[in-house]
Amino acid sequence: MAQTTQSMTLADAIFPRIESDSRALAIARDVALMVGFAAFVALFAQIQVRLPWTTVPITGQTFAVLVAGGALGAWRGAGALTIYTVAGMFLLPVFTPASAPTSGAWDAHFILPWRGNERVLWELTNGGYIAGFILSAGLVGFLAERRWDRGPWVHAGMLLGNLAIYLPGLLWLGYLIGSGWTPPGSQTALSELIAGSDTLDKTLKGGLYPFIVGDLMKLLLAAMVLPAAWLLVEKFRGKRES
Repeated sequence: MAQTTQSMTLADAIFPRIESDSRALAIARDVALMVGFAAFVALFAQIQVRLPWTTVPITGQTFAVLVAGGALGAWRGAGALTIYTVAGMFLLPVFTPASAPTSGAWDAHFILPWRGNERVLWELTNGGYIAGFILSAGLVGFLAERRWDRGPWVHAGMLLGNLAIYLPGLLWLGYLIGSGWTPPGSQTALSELIAGSDTLDKTLKGGLYPFIVGDLMKLLLAAMVLPAAWLLVEKFRGKRES
């Protein structure tokens, strides 16, 4: 069935599908879009603020993940973040900059010089959040295919996408804290590196509370960027057709 205007994603509007019977060309286009947005997320991973009381950093990734899902749609959004995750685990240093398990001080980094990290997710306290990126991009993309990326539901869609990041992120962080896990390069258990009284308190203080305000700002920004991009696309289309 032909793709309708209602289900068209932003990426399809900006980069129209190749008019060809060649399936290889269509696949190459989709792969190029996914790789491009994986690189987009990697770039925003280099925007980082580390807090003295938790090993989980504040990064620009949430914004990039929401935009990627909204622009690409469900399967390509999830695919882009899968590419990003696999690249960071086995191929390239694209995760947020590494540091000592906790420095006891504030630290910030903005893109350059590149300080990307390459490590399997189960060796990262923020590994659950990275896994959640795939779920989030797929969910936001699914909603975008139903026009939630440009209508009155855009903020709700971005909020749901954000919650999809937190769910596995907090579950994994809580598991590591409760299991007595010690981060690579540290001789101190994670439960001693994050402030709080018990596992639940440490999980929330280390993986939720410090990020609420920043993530609300990032989802609001994503909720403005996607509709604004659609307005530009429609305006350009109108000039081209007139």
